[in-house]
Amino acid sequence: MEASDRATFDAFDVVVVPFPYVDRLAEKRRPALVISNRKLAGHGVMWLAMITSADNAPWPSDVAITDLIRAGLPAPSVVRPAKIACIDPSCIDRRVGRLDRAAARNVGEIIRRFLG
Repeated sequence: MEASDRATFDAFDVVVVPFPYVDRLAEKRRPALVISNRKLAGHGVMWLAMITSADNAPWPSDVAITDLIRAGLPAPSVVRPAKIACIDPSCIDRRVGRLDRAAARNVGEIIRRFLG
């Protein structure tokens, strides 16, 4: 992806990216939620929250993705705002969808609680 393409992702876009793991030296290609805006992309980084299967053990801060078609996801999933990665935008494979407004609002509120 060229530098001019780096700022083409908006907050609450669902993208596919090699998401790093906290507990091991590995990455897994998976969907993730862009939670930063284009201003941060100007620094050459983006913040992403993990998206995981709704079948996994739930965390208290998980946000259900109810509109799977809009999000571009094939199976019931949740955003896990407690798991955030900072990546170079050029690592993003592609945009697959966008989070619906209600879920985006919930994710934003949870992240603000983590910061406050």
